[in-house]
Amino acid sequence: MGTVILVRHGRTTANTSGVLAGRTAGVRLDETGRRQASRTAERLAVVPLVAVVTSPLERCRQTTKFIVDAHADRPPTLVERGITECDYGEWQGRRLAELSKEKLWSVVQTQPSAAVFPGGESLAAMQARSVAAIRRHDAAFEAEFGPGVVWAAVSHGDIIKSILADALGMHLDLFQRISINPASVSIVRYGTDRPDVVATNTDSGDLSWLRAPAPEADAAVGGGAGPGMPAESGS
Repeated sequence: MGTVILVRHGRTTANTSGVLAGRTAGVRLDETGRRQASRTAERLAVVPLVAVVTSPLERCRQTTKFIVDAHADRPPTLVERGITECDYGEWQGRRLAELSKEKLWSVVQTQPSAAVFPGGESLAAMQARSVAAIRRHDAAFEAEFGPGVVWAAVSHGDIIKSILADALGMHLDLFQRISINPASVSIVRYGTDRPDVVATNTDSGDLSWLRAPAPEADAAVGGGAGPGMPAESGS
């Protein structure tokens, strides 16, 4: 089974100003976001990544550069439009405090599957194209490198939430129950029978266990012993 590490971009100037950036050009990481991206890059430096797939938006490209530059193998970067930010249409560039007064806001919160942004896309369409992109890349990497392949995808909060909801078998209407912080790491393994959600929204912790072979596809009854640690160097 292939393993994808889902990384949200670091904090941006739009995040701190309370503006829905969407696909607005020129939205960059702020100082905190750069520190967050650097910290995440350090966590991923020990992971044998075969590639980093990124949203085309600048904040994701910046985060990706931190990851690649910190990695001794400098894995190749692939740009994937399928995991770009949701097209929020007329909502893009507006303040969240203002948008929260719109009738659509409550739909987004309680029934996302019915939410269609004026002049933009629906959350259901967003989920469909992002999940399709992730599964397509995972299958291609596994076919090329084998079932133990590990790769990273750098994307956006709502995109990652929708991918995790699909992997968890959750209806899209429940995806607001998932939190994805800036520069957080979530991990999904796509097995033959079902996805295995290994971690969600982590911002610290050792990831060197991802160097060990992936476990069997069947779920361990009772929970199992957890991931095996890679052998010590020289042992």
